[in-house]
Amino acid sequence: MRMNAQTLIYKYKSASIVVKVIVINITVFLLVNLGAFLFDIPQSKLITWFVLPSNLNELVLQPWGILTYSFLHSGLSHILWNMLFLYWFGPMVLNLFKTKRFLTLYFLSAICGGILFVLSYNVFPVFTKSLSMKPLIGASAAVRGIMIFMATYSPYSEIRLFFFRIKLWHIATFVILMDLIQIPISNAGGNIAHLGGAIFGYMYAVQLQKGRDIGAWWDKSMDFLIRLFQTKPKTPFKKIYKNKKQTRTTTTQFENVHNDQQKIDSILEKISKSGYDSLTKAEKEFLFKSGNK
Repeated sequence: MRMNAQTLIYKYKSASIVVKVIVINITVFLLVNLGAFLFDIPQSKLITWFVLPSNLNELVLQPWGILTYSFLHSGLSHILWNMLFLYWFGPMVLNLFKTKRFLTLYFLSAICGGILFVLSYNVFPVFTKSLSMKPLIGASAAVRGIMIFMATYSPYSEIRLFFFRIKLWHIATFVILMDLIQIPISNAGGNIAHLGGAIFGYMYAVQLQKGRDIGAWWDKSMDFLIRLFQTKPKTPFKKIYKNKKQTRTTTTQFENVHNDQQKIDSILEKISKSGYDSLTKAEKEFLFKSGNK
């Protein structure tokens, strides 16, 4: 059992970011449903602080909902289709770009989907008159952003869906039309959020093709937060102990050398004036010893 757990942990750590995001979504889904069952609590109450409220007063109290809602799902079919599309389209992004860009695309698509959802429920009369303003959950906006991004960046690439090979732009056109058609029929808020994610995915791809990265600010913000919470390695403090005895010795040696030099200069000056023979025996010995040092 221990070996299996270690193997699973290793596989998760070595997996691509797409697989990790899928695993996180599935894990959250299982925990929420299991918790609701074991504690006999309605699912809506269990996740109430992690959804994205459509009411502005509620949104102010839980601004993190703009991100956390994208990891929650209402049912099995909801998470199944989102994770399937993420599994199909996510690796395409990683084939062209780094992991950081995939995460930027995922989160900013979710944020844009959430923003359009909130704005719609507070601007359009059909929603503002409604007595029940439902919150938003699901990774659909994030997944839609990834789909439309790839369909815009590489429209003629093909993907195998079950038994058929379909061009990406065909898939993008179909899903956008379906979202538009279903807004007045069912799940209006969810479909509006899909469009928000799709709009960002389209804009991101178009701007990248022009050489502009409109998601760079998000990358910098995340890098800043990571650096902020990272533990800086402590630089070992080296205390330098001053050896007073050695210092005194060095000072004395310096003074002796200085005195000797002065004496040598005096002897050399005497030689220049009166010749070597004018030196005393002591002076000759000192000069000899100094020459052999």
